[in-house]
Amino acid sequence: MNRLIFWGLWFGFILYAFILAPPDRPDTADLILRLSTGQWDGINPTIVALFNAMGIWPMVYAAVALVDGHGQKQRAWPFVLVSFAVGAFALLPYLALRQPNPDFSGPKSALLRLLESRWLGAALAAGAIALVAFALIKGDWPDFWQQWQTSRFIHVMSLDFCALWLLFPVLLRDDMARRGFTGGWAMPLVLALPLVGACLYLALRPGLGEVGEAGEVGEG
Repeated sequence: MNRLIFWGLWFGFILYAFILAPPDRPDTADLILRLSTGQWDGINPTIVALFNAMGIWPMVYAAVALVDGHGQKQRAWPFVLVSFAVGAFALLPYLALRQPNPDFSGPKSALLRLLESRWLGAALAAGAIALVAFALIKGDWPDFWQQWQTSRFIHVMSLDFCALWLLFPVLLRDDMARRGFTGGWAMPLVLALPLVGACLYLALRPGLGEVGEAGEVGEG
């Protein structure tokens, strides 16, 4: 049933993005180029923050999905890699193919040790908080709403952000179980603070194998 749900979401997301979403605007390609190269003059800061947030989300998913994929028949890294370009469009198939995986065995690679680093989580959290503050303080929200209604790129990117936020708990439950982490604050934090909550979880979660520490954090 879970597989059918994720495949259905993926198929529905694709149909919506290419059929029901607003049409593309003539300046979309130029906007993407300017956002990608840091030429942000004249661009609504809310859109700048959203675009950069979509670069943080794949890093957040890599920090949980690559550990999760270590025990799966279907490895996670191809889906995570493609998610840097297309976000949830790439990750939904992985969620549909994976099995529940609350355990981890075997040595950690150098990449996994990097992704396990709480310093990485802290850096991502700092970046996410800065983007939220930038959007809230400098952003033109009426203009963003108007562009959301008229630009397929802005519209789909916003929905992609929301999809990544709401899908993260699917991997979060097993990630917590692998660490013996029972902290009741994690799920509410992730759901209450889009992107920021997930980054803070990465900064605060116990490392794999730190069972004693996991218990202490959970009790606190």
